[in-house]
Amino acid sequence: MAVNLQVPQESKLSPVNGVDLGFAMAHIRKPNRKDVLIARICEGASVAGVFTQNRFCAAPVQVCQANLAKGKGIRALVVNTGCANAGTGERGLSDARQTTASVANLLAVDPEQVLVFSTGVILENLPMDRLLAGVDQAVSQLGQASWLDAAHAIMTTDTLPKARSRVAEVLGQPVTFTGVSKGAGMIRPNMATMLGFLATDASIAPKVLERWTKAIADASFNRITIDGDTSTNDSFIIIATGKQSAVAVETGDEPHAAAVFDALKATSIELAQAIVRDGEGATKFITVQVEQAASVDEAAKVAYAIAHSPLVKTAFFASDPNLGRILAAVGYAGIADLDQTRIQLYLGDVWVAKDGGRHPDYLEEQGQAVMNEAEITVRVQLGRGSEATTVWTTDLSHDYVSINADYRS
Repeated sequence: MAVNLQVPQESKLSPVNGVDLGFAMAHIRKPNRKDVLIARICEGASVAGVFTQNRFCAAPVQVCQANLAKGKGIRALVVNTGCANAGTGERGLSDARQTTASVANLLAVDPEQVLVFSTGVILENLPMDRLLAGVDQAVSQLGQASWLDAAHAIMTTDTLPKARSRVAEVLGQPVTFTGVSKGAGMIRPNMATMLGFLATDASIAPKVLERWTKAIADASFNRITIDGDTSTNDSFIIIATGKQSAVAVETGDEPHAAAVFDALKATSIELAQAIVRDGEGATKFITVQVEQAASVDEAAKVAYAIAHSPLVKTAFFASDPNLGRILAAVGYAGIADLDQTRIQLYLGDVWVAKDGGRHPDYLEEQGQAVMNEAEITVRVQLGRGSEATTVWTTDLSHDYVSINADYRS
């Protein structure tokens, strides 16, 4: 069961001028479910992306990176679920390129202006006949689908669709930010199986959008983990259509640029957190804050050591305040000169460990009360500097094992 996550209300998902959506039920893996998505993007839009750091990256990731590098202006996205098209060699690359060519032909654009995304089972080939039939169907429905349809069309083991939208006033004008994400397992994007697509009608120069997309990913999708596995297919795309031409960001230094960036970042964090809340078998949503680090990278090392520890995660599942496991994770995070006598540990608002040892006023029932909650914050102070970071994760339950043991059946 997802942790404090609900199905988005379609009426609260604002369309983005310059992006048309269409979906299909192509029966790629399972019948009677949306599994192909097409997004047509207006001419002149800026598009930027970040992708998995897994060196065994999937064919569609390779094609996306190549097409973005050509700089011809992206005019469409095509997404399929049910098959990741990863570990498929030259045939996989050929299938990905055939998909972009099919979309390009239907939309009268260049194949290098199409980005292709796949998610699902690895080491299996795409059923191209069904996929291409689905592409035809999705293109025929362009403009008729909603962002909620889009969220449904990219799901795999997700239990709920994930979509967020906001309208911000910038320079006295309404600017729309709407996006979808998917993922529930194999999540540690590192740029879980995760996909994220976010669009705005603001005008953002391509070089600025490239820089912002990386920074936004680092603050959102690169700060979530469910199981520590980096997928072969992770992708995050931001589209700026420019249809709200009164709000233009050319350098990123404009006084109003921060408002646009902050809205993109806030929406991305909500989409990333939705993935964690819907983590496979999750019963807890856990925020890990590491403070007083010498660097952000150092803080992230400690945060991920805690978030990835099976002992820590199973303790959270059991609501067991066995908090020494957290200190142990801090100790093996890879900081060679860590001074344990400067470590402070908080569970929620409860000060658990002071100067590296159990706080003299800490009572077990205080920790138990926090561990019984569905949403828990772990805060660690390293006493080494002024940098900090936050990672969001889940507990580790019996259901996680069952879901992944049965995934292909």
